[in-house]
Amino acid sequence: MRFLSTYPAKLDGKGRISVPAPFRAVLEADLHPGLFVHPALEVPALDCGGNAFLREIDALIARYPSHSEARDLIATALLGRAETLRTDPEGRITLPERFKAHAGITGEAVFVGLGDRFRIWEPNRFSAHLAEANARLRQLRAELSGSGAAGARGATGPATGGGER
Repeated sequence: MRFLSTYPAKLDGKGRISVPAPFRAVLEADLHPGLFVHPALEVPALDCGGNAFLREIDALIARYPSHSEARDLIATALLGRAETLRTDPEGRITLPERFKAHAGITGEAVFVGLGDRFRIWEPNRFSAHLAEANARLRQLRAELSGSGAAGARGATGPATGGGER
């Protein structure tokens, strides 16, 4: 099972927010007792997931020798600021203030599936991020289309000694 799609949500009067039912189903299938959350490193959002996401982080950390600076930095950034949030019987969580501040969440949020994990965004920040992602994807697709044709021609022709841009 994967985290897919985008779901809007609102914080209630007590500051709780409902995790979308399809996301809760993925977490339950993954046998994770709640929701693993840490502030995303590169964007103002929250990275979330279950055991599969934690295994991915553990594998990343394990690539570096014990007591190495790289291992310490990764563990500190990804685990040192993380929490496992428990859902109540209605599937709601309470986001700590520091998480809401990082993501800029005040009253509404958007849950965005990323396959092995998902992110919680403030809706306007997500809209801006999505617009940028779409623009960059169109640019990348155009670059790949252009280089794909050149690459196919180059495979049968002489080497040119440099890439065209």
